[in-house]
Amino acid sequence: MKNYAIFIFSLLLLNATALQAHTVADKGSITGKVIEEVGALPIPSAVVAVYEANSERPFQTTATDENGVFKLNALKYGTYKVKISFVGFASLSINEVILTEKDFERNLGTLKLGSDQNNLSEVTITAEKPVIEFAADKITYNVDKSILAEGSTATDILKNVPMVQVDIDGNATISGKRSTRIFIDGKPSDYMTSNIADLLNVLPSDAIEKIEVMTNPPARYSGDGEGVINIVMKKGFSIGFNGNAGVTAGLQGNTNMNTNASYRSKNYALTGGAAYRSNIGKSTSHSYRENFDLVKDTTFYYDNYASNRSNSNGGNFRAGLDWDITPQQNLRINSNFNNNSSSSRAGTDFNFLNEDFVLKRVRNQISATDGSSHNFVFNADYSIKGSESGDKLSIGLTYNTNNNDNLRILDQKYSLPVTGKPSLRENTNGTGNDGLTFNIDYDRPVFKKRDQLEAGIMYNYRRNNNDQLVRDFDFSTQEYVISERLSNEFLYNERIFAGYTAYNYRGKSIGVKAGIRAELTDVDFDLSSRSTSSAANTYNVKPYLSLFPNISFNHFFKKRYNIGATYSVRINRPREIALNPQINDNDTLNISYGNPDLLPAYTHQMDISFGAFGEKWSFTPRLSYSTSSGVIERYRAVTVTDGVAKSETTYYNVGTNDIFGLILIGNYRPNKKLSTNANLTLTQSNYTSSLNSALNRKGLSIRSAVGLSMQLPLKTAFEANINYANNVNAQGRAKGSVTSSMAARKVFLKNRLNARISVSDPFGRRNNTLFSEGVNFRLQSYSTSNTSNVTLSLSYRFTKIKKVPPPPKPD
Repeated sequence: MKNYAIFIFSLLLLNATALQAHTVADKGSITGKVIEEVGALPIPSAVVAVYEANSERPFQTTATDENGVFKLNALKYGTYKVKISFVGFASLSINEVILTEKDFERNLGTLKLGSDQNNLSEVTITAEKPVIEFAADKITYNVDKSILAEGSTATDILKNVPMVQVDIDGNATISGKRSTRIFIDGKPSDYMTSNIADLLNVLPSDAIEKIEVMTNPPARYSGDGEGVINIVMKKGFSIGFNGNAGVTAGLQGNTNMNTNASYRSKNYALTGGAAYRSNIGKSTSHSYRENFDLVKDTTFYYDNYASNRSNSNGGNFRAGLDWDITPQQNLRINSNFNNNSSSSRAGTDFNFLNEDFVLKRVRNQISATDGSSHNFVFNADYSIKGSESGDKLSIGLTYNTNNNDNLRILDQKYSLPVTGKPSLRENTNGTGNDGLTFNIDYDRPVFKKRDQLEAGIMYNYRRNNNDQLVRDFDFSTQEYVISERLSNEFLYNERIFAGYTAYNYRGKSIGVKAGIRAELTDVDFDLSSRSTSSAANTYNVKPYLSLFPNISFNHFFKKRYNIGATYSVRINRPREIALNPQINDNDTLNISYGNPDLLPAYTHQMDISFGAFGEKWSFTPRLSYSTSSGVIERYRAVTVTDGVAKSETTYYNVGTNDIFGLILIGNYRPNKKLSTNANLTLTQSNYTSSLNSALNRKGLSIRSAVGLSMQLPLKTAFEANINYANNVNAQGRAKGSVTSSMAARKVFLKNRLNARISVSDPFGRRNNTLFSEGVNFRLQSYSTSNTSNVTLSLSYRFTKIKKVPPPPKPD
């Protein structure tokens, strides 16, 4: 019995020792406290995630308590990485956190999170993304790093992006580029809506991650346009439920409400958002035209004054699914619905003066326009990766449909002479746009994943239907009568087949991208009268094949310099707006229409860039050159007959254009709380035209911007920007006045509530001036708009962290 008791005791002792050893092996813990860098206040509900070595997914997730304290338990011995993040702050990573048998309880101490306005993130490894990033072939504007972007829209953000210019109608272009395309998540937005400005004006900034300005788009992108502005939407947030809701109101009556939310689990993420925007616009304009009668050698004048008030409102709704079906397979689905309505009331006085400046005739016009548009986009992308090779096959499908309806009534009367015949016209215009895009892309890394080969094919189909009904009022019968000459239907069909291949190399200090894209374009369209007795005018554009080579080179050296060079060929295809021969003579003295005989324009463009980076500054100058043949531009011609000058405006391949550009972009950060930036774009254009000797001209275009961002005490930040633009065109110059914006932000409720006051154009209303001339006319136009405004924005961020439990212990 004694020996048996000793045996039992020894067995129990061994089991207890083994159990203790097993428990100790899973007993490791990591603790710490998270506070604000400025003010040292604790940060509750910050997300703390621990990663095993060489893993991209968190092994365990928790949140800090009300005192900012966290603890991660039940960790085995090994090496971990701890990442801490919280909305409104730069994330912090701590590498090489080692748990051993002798040191299985690690206290990381007090960890400080800096505001997202600082230029540090992942502070133990890399610098956080600044507001602006530079590369040889693109500039990236990180939206969430700018407080001017909070509570605003895509249009508002684009006004502060380097090299981007936004005109008074909300259309965005790249400075020095003749044609710019807007993409959303790599998909062309001009296929999504009949009016890109409407979409950008309601798309909330809180749903945007970054904006990429591509001066040399890669071969994966369509060859259209001399540059691409790609708006990248947010794909989701941390594990758990996250989101924000905000409202903005301005003294002009403008309002903006939006909300975004996401839920992310281990394998999938759901995202959604909604926005509503109401806008009130007020503007005045004055145009003065000198008309030269070359036959009689006389001059007479048109002196016109107009005022306009508009109201617009729109809603935007988005939903998306990102599903990791397996570690190698992913399915991403998203949809977007946009709805806009608008109304405007304008009054114009047309004054006609003879060569002695005597007022001979006055025509008064009142126009009322009401419009609505609806567009829906559905995207589905499926990708599968090779488990060992790292290759990736992606299949994408995009469907879009949109409709735009407008009703315009023109009431014209003469106050001098009073016997002038009045007119009343009703113009109904309906536009439908449908499209389908299918693409297959294949990527394969080679040579230890330093190199990458890409190839793909794409098919795109677009159909545009523009139905125009014009009715003139017969005062004798008191009825509207259809104008057979102006009432017609325009049908446009476009098919593009494309294929591309590209090679990318990225070494320690050198990066090279080279590719070529081929596109076969097939277009047909017709203009048919609404009268059944009139046959349609059918146009078939002969299918044409276009090749688009592109190459870019980057070399980083001495850890502070980089040199880049790019070359590409781009195309500007004439599309429905430029081709549509429908006549618009709402103003009988200023007629406009499209040109069905347009040819595509090709541009060869080259850039050379140099970057120098210091601890507190960066400077990136860039030289560019482009030469375009068959340039497509609006061209105005004036016909003078018996003292009456009629202007006809259409599109032409006006000739060639050589553009030399100098772009200077700099940033200075004297400390973590202050950052300044400035950019200047100078482009010298040289037009050569056989169409009209008046188009043989040279001109300098200027765009500049200066920005300032400051972190202030008491959780306050300030940011300001000033912009200026002055651009030359084939027949003259468009001069914009200085525009400016500034904003101050303060956070409350443990960094969940943001309050922002912003001021736009505090020094005066936005002015625009246009000078244009031809052989027998000279035109000067001036316009102002009510951009001066003060707005208040409130945004609340909410999170509910999903804690990932530790893996179960083995039996």
